[in-house]
Amino acid sequence: MRKYQIGVIQMDTRDNKDENLKAACAFIDEAVAKGAKMVSFPEVFNVIDLGQEAPEEIPGGRTISLMADKAREHNIWIHCGSIAEVNPEGDRKYNTTVMLNPQGEIVAKYRKLHMFDITLPDGTETKESRRIKPGSEMITLKTDMGHLGFTICYDIRFPELYRYLALQGAEVIFTPANFASPTGKDHWETILKTRAIENGCYIVAAAQIGKKRGTSDSFGASLVVDPWGTIVSKARETACVTMAEIDLDYVDTIRGRIPSLNNRRDDIYDTIKK
Repeated sequence: MRKYQIGVIQMDTRDNKDENLKAACAFIDEAVAKGAKMVSFPEVFNVIDLGQEAPEEIPGGRTISLMADKAREHNIWIHCGSIAEVNPEGDRKYNTTVMLNPQGEIVAKYRKLHMFDITLPDGTETKESRRIKPGSEMITLKTDMGHLGFTICYDIRFPELYRYLALQGAEVIFTPANFASPTGKDHWETILKTRAIENGCYIVAAAQIGKKRGTSDSFGASLVVDPWGTIVSKARETACVTMAEIDLDYVDTIRGRIPSLNNRRDDIYDTIKK
């Protein structure tokens, strides 16, 4: 399918998993009613509970099993944002996204690579790596809906990841997020537009919105950016579904007009190759 509608779901996820999943299912139904052939969720869309989210098995856990049922019900693709995944080898969970096909099958699984570890000038530390184990693979997937690439939130600050995905052929790159307002207001749109422009691809960025207990506000502003860097859809300031058209022929047009992927000097800088 060279052209299709995607429903980008912005959520205000809280600590009640039952209510969050009920809302997610309703958003899927709404997106499908508006013509969506694919839907995309934000980071940690099933529950946010001060970092204490009980991880689930993938496959076999409640959230992904429910999403698989919805994929089959509507015969659509579902990009499952991210959830906390059980790590069978330790106590640190993974932050994991999966893609489900219309048969409800897991056809791709990506674990967030980059951990948000910082030390502020006053000595205050934020160490995501203390509770989340980073993944170790960069993932793309060839489908009838285009060649897809996967990232999560803080990954957007690492252009080499996006360039690798594009060099593997990714035409649509997902960036589910729970982006904080202080940096979101200055960096979110600029970075996402840059990633789209420099790689000639669509960026689909479903995000969290709202005040989460014990944390800063989540920025929201879920976006779809086209390969020219134009924001083709942007969510209003609430939990909602935003529709956008993905046109894979337009990816080919832009990459033909600005062939930067082909003009790379990988004979000089060979750290990232096809």
